[in-house]
Parts: sequence; C-alpha cells; structure tokens
Amino acid sequence: MEGKERTIMRMNRNWRIAVPAAIAAATMALAGCGSAGGGTADVKPADGDVTLTLNWWGSNNRVKLTTDAIAAFEKLHPNIHIEPTYSDNSGYWDKLATSIAGKEMPDVVQMDEAYLASYASQGTLYDMSNLGDYLKTDTMDSALLDTGKYEGKLYAAPIASTVYVMVVNNDILNKLGITLPDTDKWSWDDFEQICKEVVEKSNGEYTGISPMSNPMSLSMWARQYGEELYTNGKVSIKPETLAKYLQLAYDWTHGDEIAGTPDNMSEQISGTWEQSDMAKGKQAFGFAYTNQVSSYMKTLGTENLSLVAMPSDNQNVNWMYLKPCQYWSISATTEHPAEAAELIDFLINNEDAGKILGTERGIPANNTIRETLTESATGGDKVAMEFHKNEASRMGAAAEITPNGASTLQKMVPRYQQEVAFGRMTAIDAANALITELQGNIDSAD
Repeated sequence: MEGKERTIMRMNRNWRIAVPAAIAAATMALAGCGSAGGGTADVKPADGDVTLTLNWWGSNNRVKLTTDAIAAFEKLHPNIHIEPTYSDNSGYWDKLATSIAGKEMPDVVQMDEAYLASYASQGTLYDMSNLGDYLKTDTMDSALLDTGKYEGKLYAAPIASTVYVMVVNNDILNKLGITLPDTDKWSWDDFEQICKEVVEKSNGEYTGISPMSNPMSLSMWARQYGEELYTNGKVSIKPETLAKYLQLAYDWTHGDEIAGTPDNMSEQISGTWEQSDMAKGKQAFGFAYTNQVSSYMKTLGTENLSLVAMPSDNQNVNWMYLKPCQYWSISATTEHPAEAAELIDFLINNEDAGKILGTERGIPANNTIRETLTESATGGDKVAMEFHKNEASRMGAAAEITPNGASTLQKMVPRYQQEVAFGRMTAIDAANALITELQGNIDSAD
C-alpha cells in the first residue's frame, strides 16, 4: 500500500487523538491578544514582499504535491513567499498548540472538522466571512461550505469532501452467487439478510460486515430517524435512537454472527486498517468514506469494488451529507489576511492547482475542478467521484459541526459498542451513559 493511501486510511479510520490539553491555555492566551480577525472592508494586500507560513499534516506524497502547488502559486504571485511546515498526523496538533502558545501560529493551517469549534471558540482563527475579494467560496456546494462555519462565521474553507458509505466487494458476492438488491431503496433488514447469505454460503469463510464505529456514522444514523447528533452545540440524539445503533454491535456478533464473534469485532475496532477483515478480503461489505475506495482497491488487488449508500428504513429524508476531509484556516494573528486568503483561494479554486493536488485530500470541494477530474479519473477515484455526482440530489443540509469538547466521541463509540457486544451493558444503559459522558465533555470545554 502506498504511503498516500495508508495515511488517508489512518487519518479517516483511526482519528483518535484529542485536542491537546495545552490548547486550552494557549488559545486563551492568544484570545487575550485580540479578536479572531474580522474580515473587515479595509483588508488590503501589502505593497511589498510578503512571507506566509503554511502548515499541514500528511504523507510524503502530500508534501510533494502541496509544495508543487505552492511553487505554482508563487509563480503567479512573485511578491508572496510561502514557508511550508508539515508533520505526520500524530504530532500535528501538539506542534500547533506549541506554536500558538509561543505566539507563532502559522498564517494558514490545515484544520479538521472535529476540532474546528475548539479552535474557533478560543479566538485562534480568522473570520473569513468578508474576504470574498480574495477568497471565492461560491465554487462549492453551500451545504459543504456551511461545515466551515462556527456561530455563523466562516473560520475554515473546505478543501475536499467525502461521504460515509458502503463499500461492496463484488468479487466475494460473485464467488458466492449473491446478487445485491436495489441499494437505492434497501433497508437494514435487507442488508442483514444479504450478510447472512454471505456467512451461510461461505460456511463462515467470510463475514458480512463490521459495525459502524465513528461519529459521522452516528450522525447519519440520527438523521435517518429525523434527529441530529448535535443541535446548538448540545447532544440531541435520543437515547432510544442511539441504543438501536449500539444494539447492532450485539446483534451482528450473536446468532448469525454476520460480523463474527464479539472478540473478532473488538479486534476490528481496535486494530489497524491493514489488519481489518475488509482489507484482507475476508469481508463482503465495509463502512468507509468515499475517498478510501482507492486504498481498498490497491490493498485487495482488485477494482471490482463499488460504492452504495448505507441502508435506511426511511428513504424519505436526505440523511446523507458532505463531510469536509480537511479545511484551510487563517490564523487570527496573521499580519497578511488578504494574501493568506489568496493562497487558500489558489489551492482550492485554481485549475492548475486542482490538477496538481488531485484527490489526495479527498474529492475536491470546487465543483468545476471535481467535474474536470471526474472526466479523466480511473479506478477508485472515478468510482468515488461518480458516487458524489450520482448521489448529489440525495444529499441533505450539512450537519452541525462537532462542538468544542466532543472530539472524544471518536473513542467513546467503540468503547460503548464493546460494552454492549460483550453483554456488560444493555444498549439503552450504554446509550444513556454515552450521552451523559459526551455532554459532560462539551459542558466542561465551554
């Protein structure tokens, strides 16, 4: 597996770090120095040379592509010089916290949805709402753009998008003589039935699925019931709805064991992506983000994979939505907001930059660039982009971004799933406990 794909999978599946504790003190100290930018009408480019610092996390491949795009930007803007800094995912947030504490936050930083509210609420990010002269945002879907807003102000510009979906290993289904139902209309019962067929016809050689275990899947589950995971910064999913989600961890590991045994499920949740049954070709279906299908194809050595929407018992609501893969944000203390906005505009909206960066960070947020790349895409990129195009009409409004303090949910979901799967807690008790713990984390972070 290439470094690029491994890093993408690790970031999306195992995003388990929390904002460092140092951020609280660092950001409060920074907030005391002034407001979080203003996007005011008097923002103007500097007359002379400008140096901007740009910070991101990612693989060596991301470093190469981003530096290539930077070189193209500097060629168009000879008075703007970019000093790039980068790290792998595991050390990124600690380094960012250190830079904030030292009042040396980079001018432009790569941001993640799970932590956007944490940084925006502490005054570390610049309000880009009124930087339209330098940063065009009408190039992307309004629902996606809304995911970069906190309390109505734009603090982050989406770089790329993804959707949480079902990956189908058609090689396994073909081998077992199993035909998919109409996945535009399939219910959870339909899905469980086909998973049972996989287990029965293979005599247990293959499992059907491993339970969903991340915040976006829980958000989409809530929306299938006409609810939201968060409303106005508070946990709003009902305990009964959450209990049904957690109950799947028990139901799928008992009886027909479409996800194997509880021990197997626990290994799937806690292990690396490379160790998963889906990556080893032992599982017929897998929950994933659309931008992960290329990695599956390369790891499994087959392009006979497809993407379909998750099952739902309510097809009358647009419960799917676009999730930003990453954002670009501007430091509240930057001395050059106009130039920082111009850099972000180039990286997101420039056609040449789009060709250079491709789908490395996900499906491009810029609609025109995405359509252009779709025409020439192959393999997993083509499958992912076509899914986005074909399912556009079924996408709903953006879900509320993760509240400050709620990034801990990434670890909480699998922990409570295992409590239910091993029979140590009932699903409703686990649901109530999870909601109480999560809301407590949010309240303590405010």
